[in-house]
Amino acid sequence: QVQLVESGGGLVQPGGSLKLFCVASRSIFGSNFMGWYRQAPGKEPELVAEFSTGGRINYAESVKGRFTISRDNAKNTVTLQMNSLKPEDTAVYYCNGRWSWGPIYWGQGTQVTVSS
Repeated sequence: QVQLVESGGGLVQPGGSLKLFCVASRSIFGSNFMGWYRQAPGKEPELVAEFSTGGRINYAESVKGRFTISRDNAKNTVTLQMNSLKPEDTAVYYCNGRWSWGPIYWGQGTQVTVSS
C-alpha cells in the first residue's frame, strides 16, 4: 500500500501562484508514472501534468507555460508550481502514482480556489 499526501492548496487571486506538494510513502524513483489530476465541480477529472515512462513529462494544453511539475527523488516528493492562475483552474487537485504496473494510488486531494 502506498500513501500519497498532498498539501499546498488554498485561495489565491487571479494571476497569483500556488505550489502543491505530494509526498509518497514509497520511493518515487522508478515509479511508472507520477502526476497531478484535477476535478472541478460538475466536470470530469483531467490530467494536469505527469512524469510518464521513459522520462517524458506531459502537460494539459490549458496549463502549458503556466504550470511546472518537478520531483525530488530523495524526498519522495512531486511538486506542481502553478503560476498565472485563472478562475478556471479552480478544482480539487489530486496526486497519483503507479509502481511496477500495479494499482494506481491517489491522494486525498487539495482544494485550489482562484477568485478575486
